[in-house]
Amino acid sequence: MSLLVVGLNHRTASTTLLEQASVSGDDTPKVLHDLAAAARVTEAVVLSTCNRTEIYADVETFHGGVADISDQLSRICGIDLGDLAGHLYVHHDARAVGHLFSVVCGLDSMLVGESQILGQVRGAFRAGQAAGVAGSALSGLFQAALRVGKRAHSETSIDAAGASIVAVGIRLAASSLGILSEAPAVPVSPPGGAGSELGGAPALSMPAVEPPPLAGARVLLIGAGAVGSLAAQTARRAGAAQIVVANRSPARAARVAEMHDCRAVGLADLPHEILMADLVISSTGASGLVVEHDLVAAALPGRGGRPLVFLDLALPHDIDPGVRALPGVSLLDLEALRVALDGAQVAHDVEAVRALVSTEVAGFLDRRRAGRVAPTVVALRAHADAVVHGELVRLHSRLPDLDDREWELVEGAVRRVVDKLLHAPTVRVQQLAGAPGGDSYAEALRELFDLPREVPAVVSAPDLDLVEHS
Repeated sequence: MSLLVVGLNHRTASTTLLEQASVSGDDTPKVLHDLAAAARVTEAVVLSTCNRTEIYADVETFHGGVADISDQLSRICGIDLGDLAGHLYVHHDARAVGHLFSVVCGLDSMLVGESQILGQVRGAFRAGQAAGVAGSALSGLFQAALRVGKRAHSETSIDAAGASIVAVGIRLAASSLGILSEAPAVPVSPPGGAGSELGGAPALSMPAVEPPPLAGARVLLIGAGAVGSLAAQTARRAGAAQIVVANRSPARAARVAEMHDCRAVGLADLPHEILMADLVISSTGASGLVVEHDLVAAALPGRGGRPLVFLDLALPHDIDPGVRALPGVSLLDLEALRVALDGAQVAHDVEAVRALVSTEVAGFLDRRRAGRVAPTVVALRAHADAVVHGELVRLHSRLPDLDDREWELVEGAVRRVVDKLLHAPTVRVQQLAGAPGGDSYAEALRELFDLPREVPAVVSAPDLDLVEHS
């Protein structure tokens, strides 16, 4: 058996294709049932978010497993496998573990460090358990991944990375709109006022409280994924007077709009909404431009000279770079934000999480290899115990005159000899399990001692003092 992940995400597929590949909560049990019925798939979990659809599986053979899962994704998308194959990625065993750990930490998200994915992975795992198709192999993997994700968000500032990009972008956009300015001085009478003993004292001048960055602004969000949701939340806190969410999928636009008290529209409404907006924030993850130069140019005559700022948070770009040449139009993109942002801190947080993932992947693989050796060690000790028991029974019949104390000494000596002989090979095979080809050492023990393939019920694996490596 081996771990496998096959999927597509915002880096390999367009938004349209990701929407076709999306698996709703109601459809998940059917997909899991179909995967469980596949010839080479023994366990499965389906992870479907706005940025990805991935199937994690424990499979009997690599090539057969890839074929079964790819066929299932083809049916989900309604696209011929030959056309879909170029958008799929495949990770096997160690790379599959590393991929899931990176995903749950937010390293593989469009908005790096977003914490929403942690709950989505947990939900996908629970759905697999509820359907009875997430067994011991995937349970161990997903439980470890969720623990790693919690560590990443509690021990580093990775979840602030994406939020910082959006917050800085909105502040720069507000500055371009001219909303941010020096707060005017407000005259304040001294204590006592004009009729007090200090009546002749001049009024004090104190600065007014700085208004929210987007006070009174009308904001148009294009895209209803994790970035769009965060942008809506940030714009609302920044004082935006009106927020409109436009998305290819009306259901997703409505969901974000409901979460953040916004209005939802379709992409067909972009001409009118651009005409009305002060700030347009786009984060669709589409493979091509969403807002063309001519669309913006057509809206300008009806704006009465009001400045228009575009904040392009997508990669590849959503906004035509040519809009910069239009009068009264400004365009901020990720490159401009990286200059303004404390890139060193963000890079430090990302590298810290990558190091954490690397360490956790190594530890998980070591524990898994040791777990594979455990049945061999159990079988060897059970075999030795059976041999000792048989010899003691035979010896007891030959020495019937030994009293209990003498018999206890004989039995203890025999068992100590066997334990000492077995100690070195059992400990060593567990140590070697962490090395490349470690499983072969366990196989050699089975052949040398003619051990059964089944783990004897009389000895349980938890009784073993397994050696783990970091």
